[in-house]
Amino acid sequence: MNPSTQRYTGPAISAHWIIALLIILAWPLGVYMHDLPLSPDKLKLYSYHKWIGITVLLLFVPRILWRITHRPPAALPMPAWQHRIAEGTHHLLYLLMFLVPLSGWLMSSAKGFQTVYFGVLPLPDLLAKNPDLGDLLKEVHEALNWALFILVGLHIAGALKHHVIDRDSTLRRMLPFAK
Repeated sequence: MNPSTQRYTGPAISAHWIIALLIILAWPLGVYMHDLPLSPDKLKLYSYHKWIGITVLLLFVPRILWRITHRPPAALPMPAWQHRIAEGTHHLLYLLMFLVPLSGWLMSSAKGFQTVYFGVLPLPDLLAKNPDLGDLLKEVHEALNWALFILVGLHIAGALKHHVIDRDSTLRRMLPFAK
């Protein structure tokens, strides 16, 4: 089969776009709520942010299992250096899809704020309350988020480069309604 006509599977496409949307929602929410004064609205936004993060973490597991057990379409022809950058970016994105929400959960635990998923399911604290560790994990969580932001930007730029400049099917193979 011609690699340019191969598409990703429906579950892979769905997982990609659902997680992408959640990350796109969580990132600006996290930036916005960070400097708000303590209020019921700030606490509500933190809850929403945590729910999104836990959902990404929960969706990551089947997504990575699917990726391991189902081969993606063959890579389209491109220079070897571009292929290495694309593969490296994808591996780092997968790693950050796991580490960013996990670091947030660890931070919440260390700061003494239990995560209650959708306001009804209390999740176990992963660490004992430790304000100093919580502050360190806050820095880790923020740094990982900035790394994710940069990698998502590179990922989008690469997809657009393939679509607009190379005029190949890289982007269309991952679009839900493209033929």
